[in-house]
Amino acid sequence: MKNARAVLFLVCLGSWLAWSAPPALAESHAAEQRCGWLENPTPANWWLRDRDGEWVLSVQGGYQAHGLANLPDMATNRWVVTNAGGHGYGCACLNVQVDKKSGNVLRLVSARSLPLERCKADRRLPAPDM
Repeated sequence: MKNARAVLFLVCLGSWLAWSAPPALAESHAAEQRCGWLENPTPANWWLRDRDGEWVLSVQGGYQAHGLANLPDMATNRWVVTNAGGHGYGCACLNVQVDKKSGNVLRLVSARSLPLERCKADRRLPAPDM
């Protein structure tokens, strides 16, 4: 009887641990390179728009991907200012871990800016939403 209770306890504990693990830890997300329009229309709102859709990096007052400090300095000739404070868009490649169901970037591993012409020339990329 004691052994049956111990086994039942361990099964229940294992089930609880599996259900309570955060999604990013419960499922492996390999880093992948995604290239497209990096958009920052207003403070703390960042996303990448590539041929597969929109990938959210940050929402003001809400979601924040890990590794946002790895965003490149886009304040060069590779950035189009569309709003006060230098907000706008540019072309970039990001090495990221994403949650394909939610469209969120879980972790920004690295990033590099690209010439605007590269994104403009890619007919599979939607135009920046600005």
